[in-house]
Amino acid sequence: MISYLIQEVADEATQNPDLIPEEKTLSIMELLLMGGVAGQIIIGVLFVLLFVAIYIYFERLFTIKAATNIDGNFMNQIRDSVVNGNIQAAKVLCAQQNTPVSRLTEKGISRIGSPLEDINTAIENAGRLEVYKLEKNVSILATISGAAPMIGFLGTVIGMVLAFHQLATSSGQAEMGSLAEGIYTAMTTTVAGLIVGIIAYMGYNHLVVKTDKIVHQMEATAVDFLDLLNEPS
Repeated sequence: MISYLIQEVADEATQNPDLIPEEKTLSIMELLLMGGVAGQIIIGVLFVLLFVAIYIYFERLFTIKAATNIDGNFMNQIRDSVVNGNIQAAKVLCAQQNTPVSRLTEKGISRIGSPLEDINTAIENAGRLEVYKLEKNVSILATISGAAPMIGFLGTVIGMVLAFHQLATSSGQAEMGSLAEGIYTAMTTTVAGLIVGIIAYMGYNHLVVKTDKIVHQMEATAVDFLDLLNEPS
């Protein structure tokens, strides 16, 4: 009996192609543009945040990469110049390198003749300034990584409110298709917010790791320079 009914339905669908439901496809752009004015504004804000996050990430990445380009024989050349009393040559070498490590070393060289405590303080102050330059605008990535999902969720809440408002004003007679469409369109803002937040969060952590490596390199250079000054003549 069941097989007979199935065969009958199949025959009817074959004779009437209009009865076969069409598969609805929806592009990402259509999905983004169907969210109403509020949804489109929030999607636009998220796109701006994404652009800012990507720009800051690559700008800082290239800056940090340039800061790590230092000659492996740099400290040996500084040591030879200082031991031979050629302070000016050591300063010229630091100026040619033009990296956080070389600027830190140049600050120490310029204080040669002062007490070691004063030299150490000058190097620490210069180091804090260099770290500040390296971390410039990186905190914005952290802000975007936290704010983007919240902005996306705000769009979803607004979409849900509008969908239920439509249901309420229609006395419960709203079409389920249009109601479901409003709900899944509203959810796109959360998806977009999460994507932007994840990208910004990963970029922020990657830059922090890169910056920490340079900070450790500067600390090691400062220790080597102070050891050089402490060596017996």
